[in-house]
Amino acid sequence: MAGVAQVEVVVAHHECATLRVGDVFLKIDGDQARTDVEVEAMAMAPIPTPEVLWRKPPVLALAALPGTPLARLGEPSTTPPAAWAAAGAAVRMLHDAPLPPWPGRSLDGIASHLDAECEWLIANDVLPAGLVTRNRQVAEAALRPWTPVFMHGDLQVAHVFVDGDEITGVIDWTEAGQGDALFDLAILTLGHEEHLGDVVAGYGADVDLDVIRAWWSLRSLQAIRWLVEHGFDPFTPGCEVDVLRARL
Repeated sequence: MAGVAQVEVVVAHHECATLRVGDVFLKIDGDQARTDVEVEAMAMAPIPTPEVLWRKPPVLALAALPGTPLARLGEPSTTPPAAWAAAGAAVRMLHDAPLPPWPGRSLDGIASHLDAECEWLIANDVLPAGLVTRNRQVAEAALRPWTPVFMHGDLQVAHVFVDGDEITGVIDWTEAGQGDALFDLAILTLGHEEHLGDVVAGYGADVDLDVIRAWWSLRSLQAIRWLVEHGFDPFTPGCEVDVLRARL
């Protein structure tokens, strides 16, 4: 890192921050339990992940991955369909791996959180009540028992790196745990519905598309307050609010 001319702030809010210094990413997180999960999950995952260079709490240093993000939420994807299919295949490898030893979120906890967020969105006039109510109805299909898999838990397109049509790695494992396979597929395709077929083809198994769509609604409803409070804009075209509007 000697001689690096600049430091790039990748993301920063009151919970954590990620900086890039040359080819090294520095993740600073006051909650070391999240970092513990990330390090252990990356060690267990059967797919490429960033190399851990060193860890000195509250800082975790990771090597940069080659390639570029699969896509970005709110922007048209220029990545070929084969890369999306490769992402689906990588997710299947993860889901077929042995479960991590720590549990994921409970179904009751997810439902309770969803209801609280819907109430907040309506009470604070963030979204029209009809939009919230309709998407809460759609989200109900996701609230069913599932067979747990090794789930990434935050598989946004920006967290999957590709070079051509090959996956070079997946980042940000702090939400990893036991969970619903279709949640990962939903987060990967959130805002990029046109590539759902490519991802499912690469995944190589029959999936319930209605449940994936339900997770799109549920994730968006749950995320909006956090995004607003942390300085992000879910009203940006193609982002969470547009995902909800698409369900009308």
